[in-house]
Amino acid sequence: MTMILIMLTLFIGGLAAWMIEGWSRDLPRWISIGSITLAALLLTPLFHASGQMLPLAMGVSAPWLEYLNVPWIPRFGISFVFAIDGLSLLLVALTIFLGFVAVLSSWSEIDKSPGFFQFNLMWTLAGVVGVFVSLDLFLFFFFWEVMLIPMYLLIAIWGHEKKSYAAMKFFLFTQVSGLIMLVAILALVLTHYGQSGVLTFNYFDLLGHSIDPNLAFWMMCGFFVAFVVKLPGFPFHSWLPDAHTQAPTAASVLLAGILLKTGAYGLIRFTVPLFPDAAAEISTLAMSLGAMGILYGALLAFGQSDFKRLVAYSSVSHMGFVLVGVFAWTELSIQGSVMQMVAHGFSTAALFMIAGALQHRLHTRNMNEMGGLWQEAPRMSAIAMFFIIASLGMPGLGNFVGEFLILLGAFAVNKWITILATLGLVTGAMYALMALQKVFQGERTYPQKNGGIGMPDFGMRDMIAMIPMMIGLVYIGVYPQPVFDLVNPVLASLYELTGINSQPWIGVLP
Repeated sequence: MTMILIMLTLFIGGLAAWMIEGWSRDLPRWISIGSITLAALLLTPLFHASGQMLPLAMGVSAPWLEYLNVPWIPRFGISFVFAIDGLSLLLVALTIFLGFVAVLSSWSEIDKSPGFFQFNLMWTLAGVVGVFVSLDLFLFFFFWEVMLIPMYLLIAIWGHEKKSYAAMKFFLFTQVSGLIMLVAILALVLTHYGQSGVLTFNYFDLLGHSIDPNLAFWMMCGFFVAFVVKLPGFPFHSWLPDAHTQAPTAASVLLAGILLKTGAYGLIRFTVPLFPDAAAEISTLAMSLGAMGILYGALLAFGQSDFKRLVAYSSVSHMGFVLVGVFAWTELSIQGSVMQMVAHGFSTAALFMIAGALQHRLHTRNMNEMGGLWQEAPRMSAIAMFFIIASLGMPGLGNFVGEFLILLGAFAVNKWITILATLGLVTGAMYALMALQKVFQGERTYPQKNGGIGMPDFGMRDMIAMIPMMIGLVYIGVYPQPVFDLVNPVLASLYELTGINSQPWIGVLP
């Protein structure tokens, strides 16, 4: 019931914020903060819960902290199947925390319809939580669409100069790829029905069944495309820079911090376990696309003058590591992918918040019109330096742990792709240090352009959002074991399941 209560808290909080808009312009923000805080309190006991072992398939069991299965449309085998394990718990916690950060980042930025803005923000959070805990494939697709619509509205209504174009591009990419996944889901369900006589969308029932290899390959491609578009992976990434550049700061925080992670989660939870042999067939191609995305995103980031666009392309680069790690499918690489998802959620969300703060204060995103801001805003500058250094993979911070484990695990599978991906660390340092130099170092120019008036520094509200993310990156960079302890039982069950069914990967499984 905890999962349902969390989603209801977010849904109802969003509705309340919208309804109260006519009474007060500040109250919707406080309602969102209160709802997110309540959701966090509801989630906390699950970190101390003892899980129950439930069978997946082929004699493999997995630990689940909560499991709920209630019939919804029995005639079509559709049920409310909600389950949460260590992996989904970690991502739900990240979602709730970054929702808090997103509300803080929008506090002084959004003046137009603040209640409706908070409604869309909260419903995006609820949709993402639903994606992470739904294990009925129809229900999963439902929440996949739920998180899409309010994010579209956030960009289309509160975005910047080319918001309509960016919102429509985001909607078309994610909607079309989602419909491809729906076709694959229906094909999987009907194939299972033809074999067993049981019509079901239940994840546990669909695992481990033998499917004609050719048919399984095309089904897997349907899931793969949907999740790689959302990741986003090269060459399906082109919606992301436009969406990030035009989105309000809070929407950019949610996009970078959690929506991209739904794609990675889908690959780990659904694509590989449901179709292990078909996924193994494209593992080299998928790893190659990941490596190309790492280099392509880094090189394009280096060529940007728009700060938000630079951070957006850096996301393409960093999420390429996740794609490499997932399809290497070794113990180290998959652990590294999960760690990279968490670390990227912190570091990139923070960089987008900094980019939004700069745009709000300077009314420009052009780095060539900035410079010497360290003297104007030392707190913002020091925090930006921390997250830029984290983004380029400094040892001792969470991003380094994730990328190092991915490369170490992938090297055992394909050393040439791993070497290519490693070059991304070098190119990443190039664009990260360039951004730091252009924006915060160099000649002090902003006061001259602004009639001698300096730029406001980060205040207490901004620091409340930034400091926990900084502490989180240091903590998981120095002591990542709690994250591994949370997700390793889940990953071990998936290794065992795919090891039984997927002969091409037997040699690289632990």
